[in-house]
Amino acid sequence: MAATNIEVWQLGTVVEVRNVATDIQRIVIEPSRPKKAEPGSHIDVMVNIDGHEDKRSYSIVESSEDGTRLAISVLKAPLSRGGSLFIHTLEPGDQLEITQPLQNFPLRVGAGRYILLAGGIGITAMVNMARVLRNLNADYTLVYAGRSRAVMAYLTELQELHGQNLVVHIDGEGSPLDVNALVASATEDTELYMCGPIRLMDEVRRTWTERGLSYPNLRYETFGNSGWHDPEEFIVKIPSLGLEVPVGKSRSMLEALEDAGADMMFDCRKGECGLCEVRILGLQGAIDHRDVFYSARQKNATEKMACCVSRAVTSPTGLAAEASAAGPAVVTIEVS
Repeated sequence: MAATNIEVWQLGTVVEVRNVATDIQRIVIEPSRPKKAEPGSHIDVMVNIDGHEDKRSYSIVESSEDGTRLAISVLKAPLSRGGSLFIHTLEPGDQLEITQPLQNFPLRVGAGRYILLAGGIGITAMVNMARVLRNLNADYTLVYAGRSRAVMAYLTELQELHGQNLVVHIDGEGSPLDVNALVASATEDTELYMCGPIRLMDEVRRTWTERGLSYPNLRYETFGNSGWHDPEEFIVKIPSLGLEVPVGKSRSMLEALEDAGADMMFDCRKGECGLCEVRILGLQGAIDHRDVFYSARQKNATEKMACCVSRAVTSPTGLAAEASAAGPAVVTIEVS
């Protein structure tokens, strides 16, 4: 789902901060070089993590027509690599480095029907899309799935705006999302846009393919921040470079290798483009594939991985007790 973007960095001033759900903060920013944000846009933000700067991507929930104000909403994730924790420290008046809006998830106008699927904080990528489709009088359904109402940002506002076009699934209220039923409701001219946890997106992709629906009509956004297992510290080795590098829970393999001086290829840093692909030479443990680039068959083959988001874990079950007993996982790779 990648698109060509030119990063134009600028200063952004925080003008509003407020909670919109449990552990989800809405931050309104005034950019120094405003540009209109189209549906599906995001910004990259320089965050400070343990004294060093790093880049994180956040969907633009909404923006003014002239781009002089834009809003993001960020979940303070318990397993965050540090970016969301930094964002939650921001206060009005703070300045930070941000890009102009970037587009990797464009909304195509003109489809016969639309399904917008948001899992949890993935709603941030869908709010603006749904608003545009409503204004166009398009045939659309916004599907919003979450654990409880308390953790579902913008739920009340979305209900008021979209009415019967909004379908809500809440685990804690006994109405979990049925992916098979959702995909079965798609017609040949339906485009499905989704953003959410990797488990949800993998299930939708698999079901969509099994039903023989047009794959180009399935579109998605991911920032590579969720996986099948909790992050563990692991070791990555590159024999040809003489490198043996520890990868902490809050760092990606790509970041750790860059810090160690490896010359790595990459682009999206979200597990979408495949440019950061590395070949697996050896593995003590299992791979937690967090990308949306490889097929299920390729992931099961355990021959390659997207080092920008995917990780190694000690146990395929992801049990902490097994990980502690066995020591850190080790993956030996070859880079292009």
